[in-house]
Amino acid sequence: MAVGHRPARGGRRAAVVGAGRLTSVSGISGFPDAVIVADEAQVRQAYERISAELQPIVFSADCVLLGIMMGGLMPTARIASLLSGDFAMDYCQVSRYRGGLRGGALEWLQPPRIELAGRTVLLVDDIFDEGITLEYVVDACRHLGAARVVSTVLVRKRHQRMAGRSLPDLVGLTVDDRYVFGCGMDYQHRWRHLPAIYALREDV
Repeated sequence: MAVGHRPARGGRRAAVVGAGRLTSVSGISGFPDAVIVADEAQVRQAYERISAELQPIVFSADCVLLGIMMGGLMPTARIASLLSGDFAMDYCQVSRYRGGLRGGALEWLQPPRIELAGRTVLLVDDIFDEGITLEYVVDACRHLGAARVVSTVLVRKRHQRMAGRSLPDLVGLTVDDRYVFGCGMDYQHRWRHLPAIYALREDV
């Protein structure tokens, strides 16, 4: 498995990973035909890099760690477990995929429930694909009065379909443009709980 580095916005660096060996969970009943893209160690290192960038912000501002459900559930929990200090947590939900493989119409399901005005929002999602969901939620947080929004994703896909949208402030891992799951990302509503990241073999 080749591992390199690519700079994220603002000079921050995200690990670049590619598909490699067969999955260690391939024997589980119902597990799709897939290969591993980033193993548990690479994912853990990505979370450690992200939390190291966020920690000074937590110490210096009134922060809300805001996860975008459902994909952001696992990344938000992992990042929260690595942060020290006093910060609030909440979630919001915007739906595009409806369990399929392709994007659909954007739908706002659950806005943030706690006050964001004057606070720093540490926004967490699982993956940055075309950036539509993240852009929507970033704009919503600003509209709700957030003093600052720091956007974070565990995974960014390597392609040019962003159509001028802003990149996330923090990126943990960069992968090739294929369907990936695990670490919050689902395949047919399943496998979000996996601690590593996998790609469908048909997309490799």
